Amino acid sequence: MSDKLRVAVLGATGMVGQRFVTLLADHPWFEVHVLAASPRSAGKTYEEAVGARWKMDTAMPEGFRTMTVMNVQEVAKIASQVDFVFSAVDMTKEEIREIEEAYALTETPVVSNNSAHRWTEDVPMIIPEINPQHTEIIGAQKKRLGTKRGFVAVKPNCSIQSYTPALYAWRDYEPYEVVATTYQAISGAGKTFADWPEMEHNIIPYIGGEEEKSEQEPLKILGHIEGDRIVKAASPVITTQCIRVPVLNGHTAAVFVKMKKKAEKEELIEKLRALSGVPQEMALPGAPKQFIQYLEEDNRPQVALDVDYERGMGISIGRLRPDTVYDWKFVGLSHNTLRGAAGGAVLCAELLKAQGYITPA
Repeated sequence: MSDKLRVAVLGATGMVGQRFVTLLADHPWFEVHVLAASPRSAGKTYEEAVGARWKMDTAMPEGFRTMTVMNVQEVAKIASQVDFVFSAVDMTKEEIREIEEAYALTETPVVSNNSAHRWTEDVPMIIPEINPQHTEIIGAQKKRLGTKRGFVAVKPNCSIQSYTPALYAWRDYEPYEVVATTYQAISGAGKTFADWPEMEHNIIPYIGGEEEKSEQEPLKILGHIEGDRIVKAASPVITTQCIRVPVLNGHTAAVFVKMKKKAEKEELIEKLRALSGVPQEMALPGAPKQFIQYLEEDNRPQVALDVDYERGMGISIGRLRPDTVYDWKFVGLSHNTLRGAAGGAVLCAELLKAQGYITPA
């Protein structure tokens, strides 16, 4: 009998759910026991339920093709078969909050890719290299829910991954004002070019709700715990524009930063390259060995060359230089469905297991 933790993927037929499936196919710690989706997919094999909508660039893993998809609404039935769940359900925010909390109330930990619980004050929103200590708030959440094992943890929005790690790496220099424009891949909307042909040779200067997330979520990650809630950081002040561009995978950010303390370029680059955290110290299976790479070439980072750095779990930064209005400017790149979505959630689950929050039921 396997000693791996048993997991369900909720929303398994969507793009992020598919990415979870590919990442978990041979995971050393986790084993998928349940694939769940909407009632219209329930009862079908996973291959039948996905049909022609398989969006990964690798084939559907063989072991999942014949698994029968369960109805994600059968909370108690699914929870009884697993140790924890990954959530990538496609519902309204209110419905997502309700169903994720319902799973937590069955004493089943929930690691969510969704945004619905990101601003719940006792739900940790984690980039494991930056704020692993925020998992300590889970005790307060369990007290509120009245649970012993059950809780919800989330990963942040994909758009912030390409610049928030740099702000954290430079925290000693006290960044206090940031302007960021993100150029976001179509897979962030769950699409491919086959689904969204009008995105070819096109740019759309609006992504609903994205700018608010991009401006506020880094502040929760950089915040601290006070009593039974996480309090967001007061600075830096961040303003963003989020633009959809004709790229399949990879979110790029052009960023301008003001800092209270002076720094040399070489010092800032060294801080980026030296940034390491609990995932690296504990050698978590999904952790990049080198979290941030700094690229010296003027024309890097590029999606075509750099998006898969460290299996898509690393961050690429380049073009750091002084600015005439702000102190510094740079370009960042992250893989939006790996580090920014399913991969980031898997790394969060690995952290939670290593810290003792996710255990066998």
